[in-house]
Amino acid sequence: MAEAAEKISITMTPDMIRELRASVESGEYASTSEALRDAVRLWRRERTEHAERLAAIRARIARSVSDERPSLSLADARKRLSDHHERILTAHDDEAS
Repeated sequence: MAEAAEKISITMTPDMIRELRASVESGEYASTSEALRDAVRLWRRERTEHAERLAAIRARIARSVSDERPSLSLADARKRLSDHHERILTAHDDEAS
């Protein structure tokens, strides 16, 4: 069974209200309520995507922390980064020519 809709009141800046009304007047939305519901759906989707990105980052960190391979020295890490950067620059130069 669907939940009953609830009417709420919000305060918005004049610029936000103008943009909202303009989107309704242009026919983009049938009503301000429809536009605001769309905004909330977008907000919810962005929150979900953000949570998924954080979970992926946390998983990568956990894999890194539990990685039993030996750590690199600072000199080795710098050398690998420098070599990687050089390969990228070379590839970019090759594409440009």
